[in-house]
This record gives sequence, structure tokens and C-alpha cells, in this order.
Amino acid sequence: MVLLQPDPFLNELTSMFERSTETGSVWVTLKRSSLKSKAQRNKMKTAEQPIEYRCLVRATNGKKTISTSVGAKDHQRFQASYATILKAHMTALKKRERKDRKKAAEDKKEGGSKKPKRA
Repeated sequence: MVLLQPDPFLNELTSMFERSTETGSVWVTLKRSSLKSKAQRNKMKTAEQPIEYRCLVRATNGKKTISTSVGAKDHQRFQASYATILKAHMTALKKRERKDRKKAAEDKKEGGSKKPKRA
């Protein structure tokens, strides 16, 4: 797993999405992390030092895994760039087939009247 800076991570994520347009998937996970071991966190708690939590972002296509750590200061900018990349590469998704609302309401009414009432 390669820990990258946020901008190179976004560039590599874009290339991962482009490589997987025809076949394949990309999994992205976000996790709250302090990037410190449990022993270090406990020492900081006893010394009453504030623990700075960061957002650990990982992406994998099954073969290659990349990750980055985003602090609270950079979070807004990173999230905006990340959302732009996701919107641009969501074209491979299939549209969901929806029923008409009138038909769905009629089906619901018919289904509700068939149930026997309890005495």
C-alpha cells in the first residue's frame, strides 16, 4: 500500500477509474484515523494532549492499492475534488428502472386489502 499526498492520490484515482471503465471495479474506503498506535494514543490521553484525527482514504482495483491521509484543514478542498472525480466517472452505472407512482400506489392498495384482519 502506497501512502500518497492528496493531489497525487486524486490523479492516481482518476487513472484507476479510467482503466476500469470497460471491465473491473474500484473500491474506495474512508476511515477516521489518528495514524498513531494505541499505546501512543493512550500516552497522549493521560498527558491530556489533544489527538488530531485524520481521514484515511484508500482505493483499490484489486491489484493496486493507494491511500492518503487528509487533515481537517484540507478536508473541504479534497472532498470537492473527490466529488468531481466521482461524478465524472459514474457514467458506467446503469439507470434504475422505476415504476410509475400511480401503478405503485395501486399495487400497494391491492396488496393491503388481501390480508385477513385479526379478531
